Amino acid sequence: MCGRYRLSRQKEILAEQFDADFDDLDWEPRYNIAPTQAVLVIKRAGASTAPNASLMRWGLVPAWAADSTGAARSINARAETAASKPSFRDPLRKQRCLIPADAFYEWRRSAREKQPFCFEVGFGDVFAFAGLWDRWAGPRGEILETCAILTTTPNDLLAEVHDRMPAILRAEDYGCWLDPNMQDVECAVGLLKPYDANRMRRYPVSTRVNRVANDGPECSVPVELPATTGLLFG
Repeated sequence: MCGRYRLSRQKEILAEQFDADFDDLDWEPRYNIAPTQAVLVIKRAGASTAPNASLMRWGLVPAWAADSTGAARSINARAETAASKPSFRDPLRKQRCLIPADAFYEWRRSAREKQPFCFEVGFGDVFAFAGLWDRWAGPRGEILETCAILTTTPNDLLAEVHDRMPAILRAEDYGCWLDPNMQDVECAVGLLKPYDANRMRRYPVSTRVNRVANDGPECSVPVELPATTGLLFG
């Protein structure tokens, strides 16, 4: 799964990276983004429109849901089954989005502890998770836009830590993924492959990232593991 990530760039850099409209968006660098929080999302309203950045709550609430209480259980969608799940089926067909990041965290469990690791593309390059979004209208007219991150099987770098990894899109696939007129689900799922492990790196970080309240650069600073632990993690 993917349950925490980092997006530490200013919005001006992100606007250039994704060629998207950020003009009306307030965004400050984040180092420990967690489920149910407001996250940065890039989507397109139509094939002829430019990508637009907005904030959505992380945890997808389907348009047909009776209420919004299930969001925390829908932060991820499995690439292998999203097309058959009622919550994700329609968004996968026509409401796909990019969720920018420059790192994410996973925890390796042992008998004694959970050790967090930070995973980066390159040396902290900006990338995009494959995301899905939906718009829910409440009984009092409130509108809530929410999203989920798709996951896939892990590459070799992830497999030693976790049995899933977020689906990271190649930059050349952004246009196809964002195009709401591209409604070929099989084609969309074909883009959700494990990212090339040779283009990524991982390193252990402190347990400071375990607490959602901690949201600063210290969350992703490399730490030294004890010698015995280091042997376990290569």
